[in-house]
Amino acid sequence: MALSDLNPVERNEEGIAAVLGILKQQLGERFQTGAAIRSQHAHTTTYIPTQAPDGVAFPETTEEVQEIVRACAAHRVPVIAFGVGSSLEGHTNAPGGGISVDTSRMNRILSVNPEDLDCTVEPGVTREDLNRHLRDTGLFFPIDPGANASLGGMAATRASGTNAVRYGTMRENVLSLTAVMADGETVTTGKRAKKSSAGYDLTRLLVGSEGTLGIITSLTLKLQGIPQAISGGVCPFPNLEAACNAVIATIQMGIPVARIELVNGLQMRAMKNYSKLDYPESPCLFVEFHGSDAGVAEQAETFGAIAEDNGGGPFLWTSVAEERTKLWKARHDAYWASLTLRPGTKGLSTDVCVPISRLAECVAETEADIVEMGLVAPIVGHAGDGNFHVLVLMDVNDPKEIALAEKFVSRLNMRAIAMDGTCTGEHGIGQGKIGFLRHELGHGVDIMRSIKKALDPQDIMNPGKILPA
Repeated sequence: MALSDLNPVERNEEGIAAVLGILKQQLGERFQTGAAIRSQHAHTTTYIPTQAPDGVAFPETTEEVQEIVRACAAHRVPVIAFGVGSSLEGHTNAPGGGISVDTSRMNRILSVNPEDLDCTVEPGVTREDLNRHLRDTGLFFPIDPGANASLGGMAATRASGTNAVRYGTMRENVLSLTAVMADGETVTTGKRAKKSSAGYDLTRLLVGSEGTLGIITSLTLKLQGIPQAISGGVCPFPNLEAACNAVIATIQMGIPVARIELVNGLQMRAMKNYSKLDYPESPCLFVEFHGSDAGVAEQAETFGAIAEDNGGGPFLWTSVAEERTKLWKARHDAYWASLTLRPGTKGLSTDVCVPISRLAECVAETEADIVEMGLVAPIVGHAGDGNFHVLVLMDVNDPKEIALAEKFVSRLNMRAIAMDGTCTGEHGIGQGKIGFLRHELGHGVDIMRSIKKALDPQDIMNPGKILPA
């Protein structure tokens, strides 16, 4: 992808110069303009070109975020929220320059309410930070994307993860939030009640808005009780279709699976070598169950029978925590394992989501495309909700490889949309998927644009993301 393919955002040199001076005076050493730190705060994980901000601010309070946004609004300068930089679609790039607002110092856990199963945190708290803090309470926060992302970033991209099939996504797990809007004012979108029918759902509007409407400065999250028992394991299959059929049967039978992850043979080979697993290099399902000792054992045995009915097995499962941790560590390291398949390349990571009844068909057609185009592209997915990822490994210095990868991704996104699915189940739109949004939502994009214009009339909040030019 060339810079010319991305949404153009006009630079305001005079305004940027003014804001750099203002923020240096306001924040002192917590405002940096060095080239290295600016580059670090742009998007560098995948092949999308880096577009660095002009300065990086490190606020510690909501009030400081307000001051930053007000300064930028007064001079019409872009504001780009930054968590830990683990997003995959160019969300933190600064196509028109501007100020990156790094929330890593806003990392306090403000309250935990065990009786109500909720907590309130600042946006720089990561999911691992929160779960370490909760360990002695018997509670945990279940949403687990592959990276140790910040909770503010997870909310902004409407993230999910391996156990979304049981616990949902960030959409279902954010009760309310506080955000600084484009005029520097704050909005708190709700209380701690588990449900509300009071007015427009501003929480859901901001969850998934990718920093284009406001910067989240605190979140109230649902928590879950740590299960009494957990069982999990790996089940091989002769092909992806058989594995997908086993997933569909498991969900349709109402088995309360907590995680059911699909990997193809190529991905399994990479994971075996990288994480030292001892499983066949064939399509596999990584499966986990939560509940009582008797319940998880029964569920594991039932799933094993379903797998055998679909040509798979044996399902080797365990309730030993250390063994399960090794399996899920390998699953979370799948991205890094994949890069070893073509050393020196970068990955174009993409995801789609389809109704689970279309999952086998969508995956099969995608694998056929990979073979026909001669790509190296492992597949891994949250099969329980029809979401899967493909990582296309390519030489970013070879225009032909980039063009071929983009053609593949375009076909995949359009295929998912044609199957009544979505071009992104959890990565978000950012810059990388702008071109597919209208194909998926049609006139809905115009409604989104109206909302954006009403809340951010100067288009300073993360411009060049989500909405097509």
